[in-house]
Amino acid sequence: MSSVVSTSAGSVTGTLSFQGIGMTFPDGTEALRDVSFDVAPGEFITIVGPSGCGKSTLLKIASGLLDATSGAVQVNRERLGYVFQDATLLPWRTIRQNVELFAELNGVAKADRSTLAAEAIELVGLRGFEEHYPKALSGGMRMRASLARSLTLEPPVFLFDEPFGAVDEITREHLNDETQRLFKRKGFAGLFITHSISEAVFMSTKVLVMSNRPGRIVDSFDIPFDFPRKPDLRFDPEFARLSGEISLALRGAH
Repeated sequence: MSSVVSTSAGSVTGTLSFQGIGMTFPDGTEALRDVSFDVAPGEFITIVGPSGCGKSTLLKIASGLLDATSGAVQVNRERLGYVFQDATLLPWRTIRQNVELFAELNGVAKADRSTLAAEAIELVGLRGFEEHYPKALSGGMRMRASLARSLTLEPPVFLFDEPFGAVDEITREHLNDETQRLFKRKGFAGLFITHSISEAVFMSTKVLVMSNRPGRIVDSFDIPFDFPRKPDLRFDPEFARLSGEISLALRGAH
């Protein structure tokens, strides 16, 4: 049975909903089984799980890049933010032109997309680099440009597929700070994939643990810290306790 997807502009709540999602690939590999949860505006939910458990597959189903073999997804895809593992910037376009790309593809007038891009570039701290090309920027700066590009759509739902896994630890922490600040300011529904438990706890309102393949949600942890979260939260005893509990749950999920 194919998934049923709501993409209408009437989905004004900005909620992402998975209902009994299953995914079996043509070679018979069952990647996901009966996955159900919602991400509402003002929620930032992170999924952790073993490699190959279907985390990224779930995001691809949400975005429409893949069709689930069972279950239903409800999301407004007209303004869906998606940040990939790689910044996926076009090397022949300047940072400003890259940031304008999604708005351009969505038919936004040139003057309007220029304004949106300028605001997004300011939000992610790239002002002064608008006319640089991607090759001139560090990996962390390219990821900021990728964030800015999706921000021009003013997305009610934001998908993050391990976006900071390729940068060094200090840059990763800075990008965590930037992203949770944007989440606090914009109030979107965020779904984040990571292998880092520390990153999951720092970024999230809730952490979901997924089992080994076929991926299922096997545990859930509410994260009680208020936003904005300061970097030294990572050294808080409650932060360490939650990280330890999630680590134990993840070990049991293998």
